[in-house]
Amino acid sequence: VVLSICPQHSKRFLRSLTKERLLEAKHSGPRLCIDLSMTNHMSKKELSRLAGQIRRLYGSNKKADRPFWIYLTGFTTDSSLYEECLRMNDGFSSYLLDITEEDCFSLFPLETLVYLTPDSEHALEDIDLNKVYILGGLVDESIQKKVTFQKAQEHSVKTARLPIQEYMVRCQNGKNYHSEILAINQVFDILSTYFETQNWPEALKKGVSSRKGYVLQNSVE
Repeated sequence: VVLSICPQHSKRFLRSLTKERLLEAKHSGPRLCIDLSMTNHMSKKELSRLAGQIRRLYGSNKKADRPFWIYLTGFTTDSSLYEECLRMNDGFSSYLLDITEEDCFSLFPLETLVYLTPDSEHALEDIDLNKVYILGGLVDESIQKKVTFQKAQEHSVKTARLPIQEYMVRCQNGKNYHSEILAINQVFDILSTYFETQNWPEALKKGVSSRKGYVLQNSVE
């Protein structure tokens, strides 16, 4: 259904439409879990960055024609991160998502989980409505890779990485810097765009800026 936004679409109507879409995703997928069980060693500055990423991710999801249902797992309401989310994110307490203290590994059947980590050998090929995709809620690049990959391995959960190597090439940049580690909202923008367009190059362009040292293969002059 294509809806053109006319003036008579009141804010309330659009809000209820958004709510309907989100609840539809809760019922039929796709589902995304943000694993917040690793935040207890974070500095205040890192917690603020993570809270900001959660806000941007939720904002993108609300605007999507085909949103994901989002779970924030390993997340306690008495944590510093929760406080930070309330402080930084207007209306956080009424976000349409699930917040649970439970770990993602105990919340879902293990065979439905796919932990997205840059260290995985497997490139993500498609988004499966029966799977739950996990993003690690970390902002420190130096530990981000190893931690999420090890965690998935400990629980014998499948892993996948974004198909950056398949569709993008390293570009020359001054610092010779190449990183496949993205903020959770950037990873989400890629997943969300792919889910709507079924087009990886278009999706990757959305989330991987050339500052990361990668560009799409055919865009190299």
